[in-house]
Amino acid sequence: MIAVGALAWEAVGRFSIPAEVLGMTVLWVAGLGIMINTGTALMFLNGRKNDLNIEGAFLHMAADAAVSGGVVISALLMLMTGWTWIDPFTGLLVSVVIAWSAFGLLKSAVHLSLDGIPETIEKKAVHTMLSALPGVIEVHDLHIWAMSTTATALTAHLVMPAGHPGDQFILNAGNELEHQFGIDHVTLQIEYGNGEECRLAPADTV
Repeated sequence: MIAVGALAWEAVGRFSIPAEVLGMTVLWVAGLGIMINTGTALMFLNGRKNDLNIEGAFLHMAADAAVSGGVVISALLMLMTGWTWIDPFTGLLVSVVIAWSAFGLLKSAVHLSLDGIPETIEKKAVHTMLSALPGVIEVHDLHIWAMSTTATALTAHLVMPAGHPGDQFILNAGNELEHQFGIDHVTLQIEYGNGEECRLAPADTV
């Protein structure tokens, strides 16, 4: 964001004090940038949905490719028209593109650092799935958080008056959570009563 601010500041200054631009040099360098950045972005395309780090790398390369494309267009226009204002105007557009992509990534990173629920997981849907398990009459103290960019954890209390159903039940529930929601670190606490005696049970269970 600091770099974007510096670029925008320089672009605004060039509106009043135009600088000579070597159009052909800009054109060839930007064209090379398109090829390199596009090829690199494609390498991160498949894994970007499940890893914030890969998403960041993909957005960075894709934005650079788009920026290089804009620079190619501006260089061609300057060569054909001689209009120097196209250079700072393109600089401002580049600043907007970078700031837009960086803000979305920053928002996701802050959400992850605060142990927020991943955006791809709906807590109510998880609660409904756990409540529908055989023998479960209530679910409370349900917590979901991202442990990293690729791992998600869950803890929950399941009220089962019939008693603990055994390890296979826990294993099956964990497999179902991973299959439906991508939650791969599951801790389930089984309670025999109705949940009222649990000192952690909140009034709102979701």
